[in-house]
Amino acid sequence: MYLVKDLFEKHSRSLGLELVAGKKGLERKIKVPEAHRPGLSLSGYLRNHAERRILIFGKVEIEYLRHLDQETRITRLEAILKTPTPAVIIARRYRPPKELRSICEKHQIPLFRTSLATMNLLSKLTLLLTEEFSPSISVHGTLVEVFGVGVLIQGDSAVGKSEAALGLIERGHRLVSDDIVKVKKKEGGYLEGYGADLTRHHMEIRGIGIINVANLYGAVCVRNQKSLDIVVRLEVWQDNYFYDRVGLDDKVTTILGVKRPYHTLPVKPGRDVVLLLETIALNHRLKEMGYNSAQEFSNKVLDLTTMKKKSRSLNRTV
Repeated sequence: MYLVKDLFEKHSRSLGLELVAGKKGLERKIKVPEAHRPGLSLSGYLRNHAERRILIFGKVEIEYLRHLDQETRITRLEAILKTPTPAVIIARRYRPPKELRSICEKHQIPLFRTSLATMNLLSKLTLLLTEEFSPSISVHGTLVEVFGVGVLIQGDSAVGKSEAALGLIERGHRLVSDDIVKVKKKEGGYLEGYGADLTRHHMEIRGIGIINVANLYGAVCVRNQKSLDIVVRLEVWQDNYFYDRVGLDDKVTTILGVKRPYHTLPVKPGRDVVLLLETIALNHRLKEMGYNSAQEFSNKVLDLTTMKKKSRSLNRTV
């Protein structure tokens, strides 16, 4: 549930919002992540009036209201503000008409004003609301950036996720979040991972405790958010289990309805997990550029097999 108060507290500085009236309505819910200008609704045409959206009054709307007589002005404003409007914002720091102020106060609709230009305000507000309303989920694991690829390392407790991430950091890669990763589905259908403010840049290493990666390795080894590109699950090596040795079958996992490449990486003494994670990231980049090493090897084997069959057939004919 997203309230007008949340928008005001989080983004009042970036939007330059100043509360003018309707303070009691800050608990109103914002149900639709959109904002719009009243347009024809101010002329009395309410057939397609968009309800439940934040209203933005710019230069045209304010000047139009000033040219109306007081009675008409009140009638028109009452018509569009009796709907469940979450808030009203006046652009360009115009002084709101006293009728608009009184109606917002009466219906407990927060009335703000800002110095931003109308279109700039509309664009910024739409982006912020889209961001706030994006689907999100928290997953267990460690998110690191390896060669520009966002790698989510998952696995059972004590399998070595944080130690593997620490090894990657020492090789110059960057930590995004350890233990709990918040994943948000962004506009365009991609996933972005980030950590909580409290645990940002911190890691828990068994036997050592909590460490601050930014302080130990420098700010270049951390970042606040990164796209989630692949998921790697670490698991203890099982001798009786058959692990894929070719890599032709691309496995995927689904997070928030978005499919991401999925790898199972068995761990045992003697295996360089950090090097293997780097290899997975580099191989993913090659696949993104259209080069599949496993598929190329498979094609070579097929071509060689076909050539041998043709050669045998010719020998028999001769």
